[in-house]
Amino acid sequence: MSTPICLSGLHCYPVKSLRGVAVDRSSVDGFGLVHDRRWMVVDRDGGFLSQRELPRMTLIGVEVESDGLLLTAPDMPSLRVGRPTFAAPRIEVEVWQDRLEGCLVEQRADAWLSRFLGVECRLVYMMDDVKRQVDQRYAEPRHLTAFSDGFPLLLASEASLEELNSRLESPLSMARFRPNLVVSGTQPYAEDQWSRIRIGTMELRLVKPCSRCSITSVDPATGVRGAEPLASLAAYRRRGKQVYFGQNLIYDHPGELGVGMSVEILEYRDEQ
Repeated sequence: MSTPICLSGLHCYPVKSLRGVAVDRSSVDGFGLVHDRRWMVVDRDGGFLSQRELPRMTLIGVEVESDGLLLTAPDMPSLRVGRPTFAAPRIEVEVWQDRLEGCLVEQRADAWLSRFLGVECRLVYMMDDVKRQVDQRYAEPRHLTAFSDGFPLLLASEASLEELNSRLESPLSMARFRPNLVVSGTQPYAEDQWSRIRIGTMELRLVKPCSRCSITSVDPATGVRGAEPLASLAAYRRRGKQVYFGQNLIYDHPGELGVGMSVEILEYRDEQ
């Protein structure tokens, strides 16, 4: 009897490119997991900052509280910041090719982040009335995302990570790949062939493999960049100039996800 496929991990990243939070259950709203990448650190011109240029961002811990966030970092006092109101000032921010509004949070958060990261930066929040569409090559106008790189959810499997780790001298944790959903009970890279799945009452579509960048080479525990896993992935997961690990997802209706839920494969990309 084959092992049932289930949701073995659920991860939220409240502030883009800062440390993630493992949760047992989460509502899924119009943007993705509730709280996921609704905050973002930007430079003085509104461009998003990430571990690509600032690997120390991975050392900043984030906890979601009822009215905002608790930020922690090595050798820094912890900082509570409130969620801004609709009356708070907004600025234009940029995430890749998308320009949209970000709501300024607090000047003391800007000062705290600037001090730790060593660059002038600001913390912004995405209000509910901001609509950022998913790439229309893979979705429809109603599909939205927050400050993610482009899609509301990212899925990876334990088996794929285990297969990758079998090629490495030192195994890596799933934290390198920053997925929202982790599944168990599959063969390595089985998710590449999935087109539509059901988890609980939610139906989700896997619409695009996730190309991986230098963030995966940053050790989440130290903020130090290395050669792996990109060097090994390039040997067998390359398509053109990109290497791939995980799948981007969209969905039509909000719902609820929880660790331990079964994953049902409704449709495959390549029907046999």
